[in-house]
Amino acid sequence: MNTGSDEAGEVVAAADKARADRREAGQGSGDDTGRGTGAGLGSRAPEFIKARRLLHLSWQVGVFVVGLAVVVAGIVMLPLPGSGWVVIFGGMAIWATEFVWAQLVLRWTKRKVTEAAQRALDPKVRRRNITLTVIGLAVVAVLVGVYVGQFGLVMPWKIKDQ
Repeated sequence: MNTGSDEAGEVVAAADKARADRREAGQGSGDDTGRGTGAGLGSRAPEFIKARRLLHLSWQVGVFVVGLAVVVAGIVMLPLPGSGWVVIFGGMAIWATEFVWAQLVLRWTKRKVTEAAQRALDPKVRRRNITLTVIGLAVVAVLVGVYVGQFGLVMPWKIKDQ
């Protein structure tokens, strides 16, 4: 589909609009959950749970609490050892099984990560990053050399009692 732009967000918006137009025209596939296409928004709870209001509300509370626990664990892991961001996005994925706002946040995040990955693969950007890394390492090497020249290098196990 040619949308007249190379922007990923516009392609997704055009696909969503086309899918909505087909649904209005009665040409939908019958399965509008979007699990195969990634376009469906809304609850992924089983039908027997969605059919009962109290059970569905309990399900949503449970999903929210579990997602919150995972997100809080990820936030705790940010300053501590662990993969904090991965855990936070895992908690968001748990929320996204039930809440539209979390699904939209995950779509936006996925789009931004994909765009950043594409920019990182650009040869000009890679060359710039390599150049900046080499310059940074050279500066660190010079600073370490100046420090060692000024104060010497004494290993901790050779320090005499003072």
